[in-house]
Amino acid sequence: MSEEFQRFPMVTAMDLRGRKERPRRVKMLMRDFIEDSLYNPNYGYFSKQVVIFTPGEPFDFSSLYDELDFHALLSKRYVEFENSLDAVSPSDTRQLWYTPTELFRPYYGDSIARYLIANYKLTTYPYHDLIIYEMGAGRGTLMLNILDYIREVDPAVYSRTKYKIIEISTQLATLQTSQLMQSTAARGHADKVEIINQSIFDWTNPVPSPCFFLAFEVFDNFAHDIIRYDMATEKPLQGHVLIDDLGDFYEFYSPQLDPVAARYMRVRDAATGGRYQLPYPSTRLGRWLQTQKPMAPNLSAPEYIPTRLMQFFDVLGRHFPAHRLLTSDFHSLPDSIKGLNSPIVQTRFQRRPVPVSTPLVHQGYFDIMFPTNFQTAEATYQAITGKLTRVLKHEDFMRRWAYVEDTETQSGENPLLTWYKNASVMYTV
Repeated sequence: MSEEFQRFPMVTAMDLRGRKERPRRVKMLMRDFIEDSLYNPNYGYFSKQVVIFTPGEPFDFSSLYDELDFHALLSKRYVEFENSLDAVSPSDTRQLWYTPTELFRPYYGDSIARYLIANYKLTTYPYHDLIIYEMGAGRGTLMLNILDYIREVDPAVYSRTKYKIIEISTQLATLQTSQLMQSTAARGHADKVEIINQSIFDWTNPVPSPCFFLAFEVFDNFAHDIIRYDMATEKPLQGHVLIDDLGDFYEFYSPQLDPVAARYMRVRDAATGGRYQLPYPSTRLGRWLQTQKPMAPNLSAPEYIPTRLMQFFDVLGRHFPAHRLLTSDFHSLPDSIKGLNSPIVQTRFQRRPVPVSTPLVHQGYFDIMFPTNFQTAEATYQAITGKLTRVLKHEDFMRRWAYVEDTETQSGENPLLTWYKNASVMYTV
């Protein structure tokens, strides 16, 4: 396919936004392929496929004996929820997933609200309003839980609260608006809330006021570039995806890095002092031994670099100079594909997960979810924004800000503390 690679035009995810059909006879960077697969307005995974599970009434953890009881009840509600969806519109390919906000409602949102109130009062109260931005707000549950808590616990702060959601998915933005109108209690927040249906990467308005910026389980679906290294020279090569006239995919690697990937490599090196993991042995002897293996490849295993995450930090630093970031995501993921910092790629078919071994899959039908290396991400964020941060394990953050007795079972087990062992929280100090 080398001739086609030279001949086919180069496109970006931005170029494909207006297209209703998946592209053919083109080439693009891996990050653009992933971005298009997940976020294209017409066929992207988050635009058309995803349904967010809600368990109905909040779980009464004190009535459950242990975590097994919780898991059994969750499974029962999960099946009932999907049965109700199938009764209206049957689907073999429905992409259904849940979040800690939904599972531990309202206690998870209450803990975030306590963090926000405490830090707001320590920093800018009463000279500034409490302005909260949330990116990728799902069903809007976290927004409602936070506003409910502030209204009940601290009316003086509530009177000065403004909540703004930045949502790339039109489908989810519509759902968030409807959630805001569903009950009298929720409608009471309507004058506090603004839902902005756009990508954070299209943001151009300066926000000079102090604000909190929330991003929960957002980094894992940011597009990454794929890099492999020449084992003889250690030079990086950047991955491209070619799509032929039948819609089949081919990987190509070029020694010319595009400006975004090249900048990420420079920023990472400067921010970490050159101390970061690579997908090949660090010593010359180790690299030589690897090349002596039978059928040894001339390129290293792939590394997925978070170029989109760097661009998100750029947006915060440029347009939200007085922000304080609060984010939570997975620092490790099971069953990921081959490579360093590699994603899980999977879909659901007939209610069963179907994992695959490559991100080069039919656009829009597969979740492509990456772990976040918080050590490198923290250093990159600090280098770009000039702000200081802390990183805590999910359990440690919840012990500090949640009323953990609310989610404790009769046996003393606590799902809020144990279910997200592979997640971390990073926040601006």
